Amino acid sequence: MYYELYIDLFFLENFMMDSLLLLSVNRILNCGQKYGRMILGGALGSVLTCLTVAIPLPAVIKLVFYHVFINSLMLTAGLGLKKPGTFVKAYVLLYLSALFAGGIMSAFRPYIRTVSIFFTAAAVSGLICQKIWQLVSRVAADRQKLIDVTLYAGGEKIQVKALKDTGNMLEDPVSAAPVSILDPALYQKMPEQKSIRYIPYRCIGSEGIMQVFRIERMCIHADEDRWIERPLLGVSQMKLTENGEYQLIFNPDTLKQ
Repeated sequence: MYYELYIDLFFLENFMMDSLLLLSVNRILNCGQKYGRMILGGALGSVLTCLTVAIPLPAVIKLVFYHVFINSLMLTAGLGLKKPGTFVKAYVLLYLSALFAGGIMSAFRPYIRTVSIFFTAAAVSGLICQKIWQLVSRVAADRQKLIDVTLYAGGEKIQVKALKDTGNMLEDPVSAAPVSILDPALYQKMPEQKSIRYIPYRCIGSEGIMQVFRIERMCIHADEDRWIERPLLGVSQMKLTENGEYQLIFNPDTLKQ
């Protein structure tokens, strides 16, 4: 049994896939490389792959060339990666994108009869991969904005999840102290506050009067605990989240106190 390999089609198929993978990794990592450079990187990867197939070498050597040497040169040439950390991320993303694209291509392989359809399917798989990664990155970024906070009020210690919101610029017009916003459901469970007053607020689409009060102290649990003495809290007029993911919108200016 023998296989007949059409090297021109093999080169074209690898060239298109390598170029699309480089485009995806470039988009995901925001490398900012030009299309021409990435296409040249894809061409280099395809040429080296064809040479590795054509030259009689031991299977182990070919395996090393396929998965280490060729991919490393292709990433370096196509994306100009210099930092080791970024290179490792790009290398992992290249393989994840290839696995994802390969799965889609395998599913559509029986229906692909022309090069144009093959290229379209490969481009769609690359686009889907980018969108999935962007969604994962966005969720991860949102998770990083959540911090653990302990409130000390009326002799009680209350553990809450807080959203570190750079858009929260609310402050007390009298003392100019920053105000963090508390979920009304949590406020109802806190000890009764004696020193309560009201301040005006304005947000997108609405404005009104907000009830504010001071608690004894607050502890921000980050890389190291940060204590805030007598922080000012405001009570939101509506639930902060529907699923209770966090109970406090933390004002970053509080850390400057």
